Amino acid sequence: MNYSEKFQALADAARAKVEEVAPSDVDRLQQEGAIVLDIRDKEEHDAGHIPGSLHVSRGKLEMNVEAAIPDRDAVILCYCNAYNRGALSANTLREMGYVNAKFIAGGLKGYKSLKGA
Repeated sequence: MNYSEKFQALADAARAKVEEVAPSDVDRLQQEGAIVLDIRDKEEHDAGHIPGSLHVSRGKLEMNVEAAIPDRDAVILCYCNAYNRGALSANTLREMGYVNAKFIAGGLKGYKSLKGA
């Protein structure tokens, strides 16, 4: 998908500020208590998602995340389809005080390719 230069610059800046988690680490981190957060739109989530993930769409993240995840110390693994929205969301969460917000490298596509799906 081709994104505007400004959008891609914002996403790249977010990626530079937030820790990336390898898809191969997701299941282990989730078993250790990490919250896997699907920030895609509802239709995307309904079509397929990482098992056990929590859904809060990017469009309503700032409004709804505090009710969904009150613990600002929780490890949160944001994901979208690939990288950009996941990184932007993790960066937003960090700005909101969620000190352990990260994003899954490659998003759902990266996770599914690891699982052979």
